[in-house]
Amino acid sequence: MAARPLLSVFSLTGEKVGETPLPAVLTAPMRSDIVQFVHTNMAKNHRQAYAVSMYAGKQCAAISWGTGRAVARIPRVNGSGTSRAGQGAFGNMCRKGRMFAPTKTWRRWHRKINLSQKRYAVASALAASAVPSLVMARGHDIDQVPEIPLVLENSIETLSKTSVAKTVLAAVGAWDDVEKAMESKKLRPGKGKSRNRRYVLRRGPLVIYSNQDTTIEQAFRNLPGIELCHVQRLNLLQLAPGGHMGRFCVWSQGAMEALNSLYNPEEGGKRIPVASMTNADLARIINSDEIQSVLNPAQMNNVRRLRKRNAIRSIDALERLDPYAAAARRSETLAMEERAKNKSEILKKKRAAIKEKKQYKEAGKEYYEKVSKQGSVCENGFK
Repeated sequence: MAARPLLSVFSLTGEKVGETPLPAVLTAPMRSDIVQFVHTNMAKNHRQAYAVSMYAGKQCAAISWGTGRAVARIPRVNGSGTSRAGQGAFGNMCRKGRMFAPTKTWRRWHRKINLSQKRYAVASALAASAVPSLVMARGHDIDQVPEIPLVLENSIETLSKTSVAKTVLAAVGAWDDVEKAMESKKLRPGKGKSRNRRYVLRRGPLVIYSNQDTTIEQAFRNLPGIELCHVQRLNLLQLAPGGHMGRFCVWSQGAMEALNSLYNPEEGGKRIPVASMTNADLARIINSDEIQSVLNPAQMNNVRRLRKRNAIRSIDALERLDPYAAAARRSETLAMEERAKNKSEILKKKRAAIKEKKQYKEAGKEYYEKVSKQGSVCENGFK
């Protein structure tokens, strides 16, 4: 394994007593989309089935009156003499009727999750817990914590008193986050108050230990907001509550060192995810000397490309596709031009005849006007 940064190991009094190498899994790529997806599906796997009674809304004698009575064909309660008689029944639109689409216990409650995705999500959540900015962004109060991730010596696993655990958390600066969780406790809105979940509060630190036979749970279990987890049973629901990465984790030295064997394929452990890209700056990658040196040079000759021509409009383009269709179109075009030419000649002759007729008319009109002015004697002697 390559050399990695060293993490400080603190005593129960807050003093630095040693160092341990950073596990490789804490440098895994952080995929918030995978964490959110896996968390959403895992949270569905502890639900219990519920359903309404299959007889609810249908426990009365009712039958439709049929057609011809000017009333709806909904089933109606039998009998007479009471207000209930004649009322609609069974339908979801009726008072005391069944619900629409009654819930069933065979609904698909649970979700299967790809094992590789679950392991990727846990590795991403672990890596995010080692980034102070993400831990603070999640809402944890770590201003007084000397180092993230926080590693304490193995003697923390031998604690059995809550008062001693409180003193240890105060010595390493983690008590502020516990107080934040304590002050956030409030009544739950809604009917959950009467269903054994009356109060809600924010999450505090997650204490991770490595020894199976230990009393550490007795020491920390009564502190509000604090959760405990064995290093071999890391759970995404605890590492990323709500699907949000960056849980504040308090590690024992043995738990931190155990990550090296848990995420080491050579020792039979899990594989550490590898990012698809180690450098996401595409502009820098493309413009690097290594990439530019193997690329083909840009073509500088100005070759004029032929435009794609429409065969419906261009007869030359049509001729390349179908010479016979182009010849037919040319013939039709010539015929149209010939018809247009003949038509223009006929119109020209007609206009000339009309013009000549009009000239005759005007000449006759002038003649009669001239005769009427000079006067003339008819055959019977009258003017």
